[in-house]
Amino acid sequence: MNGNFTLYTPTKVVFGRKTEQKAGELVRAFGGSRVLIHYGGHSALRSGLIDRVKTSLDEAGIFHVELGGVVPNPQLDKVYEGIELAKANGVDFILAVGGGSVIDSAKAIAYALAEPEFDVKELYEHTRQAKACFPVGTILTIAASGSEMSDSSVISYEDKKRGYNSDLCRPKFAIMDPELTLTLPDYQTCAGCSDILMHTMERYFTTGSKLEITDALAEGLLRTVMKYAAVLHEDPTNYEARAEVMWAGSLSHNGLTGCGNDGNDFASHRLEHELGALYGVTHGAGLTAVWPSWAKYVYKNCLPRFVRFARNVMCVEAGLSDEDTALEGIAAMEDYFRSIGMPVTLKELLGKTVSEEEIRLLAKNCALATGGKVGSAMVLYEEDMANIYRMAKE
Repeated sequence: MNGNFTLYTPTKVVFGRKTEQKAGELVRAFGGSRVLIHYGGHSALRSGLIDRVKTSLDEAGIFHVELGGVVPNPQLDKVYEGIELAKANGVDFILAVGGGSVIDSAKAIAYALAEPEFDVKELYEHTRQAKACFPVGTILTIAASGSEMSDSSVISYEDKKRGYNSDLCRPKFAIMDPELTLTLPDYQTCAGCSDILMHTMERYFTTGSKLEITDALAEGLLRTVMKYAAVLHEDPTNYEARAEVMWAGSLSHNGLTGCGNDGNDFASHRLEHELGALYGVTHGAGLTAVWPSWAKYVYKNCLPRFVRFARNVMCVEAGLSDEDTALEGIAAMEDYFRSIGMPVTLKELLGKTVSEEEIRLLAKNCALATGGKVGSAMVLYEEDMANIYRMAKE
């Protein structure tokens, strides 16, 4: 191991049944007195979750206003709406009740409130760096993005989907009640599990230095999520499986599974961001649609990692050449994604064959968003990106 690392995970985790009832005391403990409750669709209202959260805040003597309507691939327009509502009500704390889209939107609002003289869009355009952020707390309802413990936020605008990373936005607390995820549709559950897998795999497939303990943690997390995603695909009401997946989602993206790795990859994520921006696809499904083609394109450049993945995660038997072992591992992962109902090509994802013009546009936008190149398993440039989209076409 040659790489140094810093691990910063300041988020307080409160895990288990009915933990959303502690929202008020947690907000108060972290200095909040006037709260914006930020959430997504009607399910949070219909289930009574928002009412329970408001009751908890009321019991703690905390003022609150609310803003719903966050959509998948959260929009900058909603962020601006939240900023104005928060300013008008003297908000000093943002409470995100939902999944990654809600949490990312809340983080963007929090950045803006801390530096009101600037347009928050500049952060996602990477024309400046954040110097402050209002406190954010989370009540997680979807296990997927890991945003409840991460330094990342992704916002969509003007046919773009752009991310910004800073430790300033890491949530103060994450309330995780697996029961809140029991009614999620199968597709959403499995897409979320796929996102969790990809957050770990993006850190695992690198050509730099490694830590054995980090590899073991990553491989264990991958095996666990694959096991319980398959369980949930058949039995969506299984609490044990929901709990395992929810905790894995946080660990997959809080930095733990990348400790000691000399650079993360995240090329598949950046390729998917353009699919999300152009077609509005579900993030986890977009990832599974591009990952097999990415893997087949780059594996020779990162062969030892693909061999280890094949043997330790996908249980490919010994006796094959390294190249055949790697390819067997990729094929097994592709089969696994199919087994839980996830697409593994763009045609399966979109229901159509993408044109060469669309491929060129996707690659161009990805190259622009990444400064011309991305990747650690293999550095990809615009033509590489186009080639991967072509391979993934159908």
